[in-house]
Amino acid sequence: MPVAAPWRRSAQLFPDEKREVDMTMRRFVALAPVVLCALFIVAPLPEAEAQRARAGQRAAESGGSNGGSVKPYDEVITEDAASRRGLFTTHRVGDKLFFEIPTGSLGREMLWVSQIAGTQAGFSYAGMPAGDRVVRWELRDENILLRDMKFNIRADVDDPISIAVERTSVAPIIRVFPVQAWGKDKAPVIDVTDLFVSDQREFSARRRLNADGHDRSRSFIEEVKTFPENLSVKSLMTYTLSEQRPGAGGPPRRGARRDPSQSGVTALIHHSLVKLPDEPMQPRVRDERVGYFSVGFQDYGDDSDHEARSVRYITRWRLEKKDPDAEISDPVQPIVFYVGRETPEKWQPYVKKGIEAWLPAFEAAGFSNAIEGRYAPDPLDDPDWDAEDSRISTVRWLPSTTPNAFGPHVHDPRSGEIIEADVRMYHNVMKLVRDWYFVQASASDERAQKLPMPDELMGELIAFVVAHEVGHSIGLPHNMKSSSAYSIEQLRDPEWTKKHGTAPSIMDYARFNYVAQPEDGAGLLPQVGPYDYFSIEWGYRQFAEDADEKAELEKILKRQVDDPMLRFGHGGPGEDPTRQTEDLGDDPVEATRLGLKNIERIAGFLVDATVREGEDYSLLQNMHGALLGQWSRMMGHVVSVIGGVEEINLYHGDADRRYFPIDAERQREAMAFLNEHAFTTPRLFLDPDVLGRLEASGVTSRVHGAQSRLLAQVMSEQRLRRMAELAQESEGEMYSPIDMLEDLRAGLWSELERPRVSIELNRRSLQRAHVARLISALEGAGAASDMAGLARIQLRAVRAAAEGRIGRTADGVTEAHLHDIVARIEAALEP
Repeated sequence: MPVAAPWRRSAQLFPDEKREVDMTMRRFVALAPVVLCALFIVAPLPEAEAQRARAGQRAAESGGSNGGSVKPYDEVITEDAASRRGLFTTHRVGDKLFFEIPTGSLGREMLWVSQIAGTQAGFSYAGMPAGDRVVRWELRDENILLRDMKFNIRADVDDPISIAVERTSVAPIIRVFPVQAWGKDKAPVIDVTDLFVSDQREFSARRRLNADGHDRSRSFIEEVKTFPENLSVKSLMTYTLSEQRPGAGGPPRRGARRDPSQSGVTALIHHSLVKLPDEPMQPRVRDERVGYFSVGFQDYGDDSDHEARSVRYITRWRLEKKDPDAEISDPVQPIVFYVGRETPEKWQPYVKKGIEAWLPAFEAAGFSNAIEGRYAPDPLDDPDWDAEDSRISTVRWLPSTTPNAFGPHVHDPRSGEIIEADVRMYHNVMKLVRDWYFVQASASDERAQKLPMPDELMGELIAFVVAHEVGHSIGLPHNMKSSSAYSIEQLRDPEWTKKHGTAPSIMDYARFNYVAQPEDGAGLLPQVGPYDYFSIEWGYRQFAEDADEKAELEKILKRQVDDPMLRFGHGGPGEDPTRQTEDLGDDPVEATRLGLKNIERIAGFLVDATVREGEDYSLLQNMHGALLGQWSRMMGHVVSVIGGVEEINLYHGDADRRYFPIDAERQREAMAFLNEHAFTTPRLFLDPDVLGRLEASGVTSRVHGAQSRLLAQVMSEQRLRRMAELAQESEGEMYSPIDMLEDLRAGLWSELERPRVSIELNRRSLQRAHVARLISALEGAGAASDMAGLARIQLRAVRAAAEGRIGRTADGVTEAHLHDIVARIEAALEP
């Protein structure tokens, strides 16, 4: 019963996460792993045994030769061959590479992992994935077939529908290799040279490098290593380039340069072939109430609901207790991450600290010493150690100006077992966390009030990033709901933040504590928190053999009912104010109010923090933009309250409903806050002392752009439609679209209530944007809905108010502005 094709699950600081469908435990899931293995539909174990038998028989009949098509072993593997024994026996004869495949490996699933081990800046980086898949080597007549195993559907072998499943699960043949000779142990010998120096699509890095073609004449096998459970081959591959195409999957990264005369890019590609476990790990079925990456398949053997069922197994490491009877035990095999050799020496201890931040969570789940950070060995001490080896998990440091990091992993598709993982830290992730920390926390941390920050502080920020990415590499996706579980008071409490961090999960995009005020003395950095402990326990706790695992897991999940800190929610839906990115606390309005106070403080020392004697003002410009970005993000959190709906991810029996509209009074409060703080001119970004050092003009336009984007969010047709629907369906008082549009107009045009009207530059721009949005509702998709009528009423009200103030303005620009507004509205209403 093969499952969906294996994939490398990757998560970044800014990934595009997708929600996944789940189901309850299937009857075959609880079977012992050896039974599970026997349920595979494609190439069951008896067929693999038959292949081995045929190999032996064919070798015996040929006596080492077969009419000249299969040569004697010594003629193929000559005396000058460089041979190594391991998973396969490899032979290098001149420029050729041969695999001698033991009969015991025929018909068995193996994981093939390809990575870029080195290339030119601007195209990719060492450690970047090039692809992975499960393959199988099969004997057919005098040939070996390399097959690409597609594991997306299953059925119990005892179910008649398994016949149909088998017929729709034919594994594609990647390549055919004629048998060159039979080994003394009856193992077929094949020439795999071309596989590793040609552009085989299934293992190609060409797309990753964004190259046009492949040049076989400039490609070579560099290195071959074999081990008992795996082997690796490194190829030096050259790909051709056109004159127009950039590298790295699009325009070169910032800082990269392409030589237009360059005809090709050469990359060192590392291929690792690892035997999958003979006994698949006991799988655990995913439950959407707790976050885990997962691997899925369609189960056609379960039609209890009269349809094929989608099943998903969570991805996790195989942690098994050395002492199954002990409450807390060391694992048989711990999770080990190596700190890459290329990591700057001063950051290596902090990388190790980030890896081992998960130790207490695993201990709470019953495992001591479950995860370990190690420094990569010196090449002289361990020449066989290789960061690209699929048995080795690493935290790699990449020489890139990209401000990011990510934590992918490779897993066994049969069970979800994570085989290896590699966290990638782009060098300029330090810039990212520096900017975040400065605009969010420097008001409360004097260490950050003068740049550059001290190494000790940067080390703490690096450890935070590593801990987050390692979380992905042990199976956890983002939990964007987490941060909404803490109150504003808790975020300002030193004892609370010391014990619980700034959010229940380090997997949230909660970043740093911008709510805390300087006088609070509260903690500023996230840490592995209560939800993380909870999710690790649910995913990794080992139960007694006679226990009902499903019932035990349900007991763990029941804690969510009374404890919001343990709840899970993906990010993405703009309608849910409790699942926003970059936010903190259970009250977006109050959190933003406090955050604005900190932004004002930071703006006060912005110049002193960034300006250095004898240097330009680029750092000042960068931080000024970062501060405006923080202002915009916080205002966006307030916008999400308007027309907001909170999702509480509990199942029937624990909750009577799942979606809860935000209280009308909270929505009014949010709209009033935006009118006062978002749609008035934020003077702190227009300080002449700062602007005179940045540029002659343009800052005002960027401020207006940020305000206009917020206005567009408030007035989005999707939001207005949702508000109308909620107002109709809800029994209690709701904040209707009419209410919101009236409040918005009153705020945006408040100058018209004064005896003498004077409207400043930013407000004029915002008012024009308001009218433009209303006019677009008359002409766009909203024209066929209630939105057109609502917009028409608002336009008439604006026109009447503007006409009433023409001739009563304090300056000519305001007079011209009001005439223009009236003309625009009349043209739209009476074309």
